[in-house]
Amino acid sequence: MSYAIDLHTHSVASPDGSLDLDDYRAILQQGRLHYIAVTDHDTVDMALRLRAELGEQIIIGEEVTTGEGEVIGLYLTKTIPPMATAAQAVKAIKAQGGLVYIPHPFETVRHGIAGKALGRIARKVDIIEVHNGRAIFQNLSKEAWAWAKANNVPGAASSDAHGRIGWGRTYSIIEQAPTRDNLTALLGFAQLSRGYVGARGMLYPKINRIRKKFNSAE
Repeated sequence: MSYAIDLHTHSVASPDGSLDLDDYRAILQQGRLHYIAVTDHDTVDMALRLRAELGEQIIIGEEVTTGEGEVIGLYLTKTIPPMATAAQAVKAIKAQGGLVYIPHPFETVRHGIAGKALGRIARKVDIIEVHNGRAIFQNLSKEAWAWAKANNVPGAASSDAHGRIGWGRTYSIIEQAPTRDNLTALLGFAQLSRGYVGARGMLYPKINRIRKKFNSAE
């Protein structure tokens, strides 16, 4: 059996996310995805709740804000606060026994890590995102693939979904159920589904921020 795994999604716990418990449950029950990492901005609270509700198909993650760009930690146990540098975030992730995943590298329209900063943590990177489902206006997949090959780091395709419309199209296909210990090896032989979240999926972060700001003002 093969497994579809999405390692980059945002729940309602992210300021710009809107995926909730029912959304995660539905896509897992439909079999569109088999494993999903919940990688909210600077918190694992919702990921912990979803893991408790839905079981091992949920991977606890976090997209950590740093002054050099965002770094995702996978298989975490507690929240990592924003950090000044990517190296500090990596150290905090490794201290929890987590995996270091680099989302949308080199991007400037989002908080991607630039080449120099990425070079400083290269030996600590476990996985790099070589296809992002929201990378339409600035698609640097070729550059990410080149870095992955040059540094012998496995690549992944992930949705970066912030809402329900359009997700389930972008994922990695692996041949065994993933664990913290085998995920990087499995991704070395993965097939990638390089879909996109579509126009609504691109706008979700802005729409979600506006909606939450409006609701909080009521």
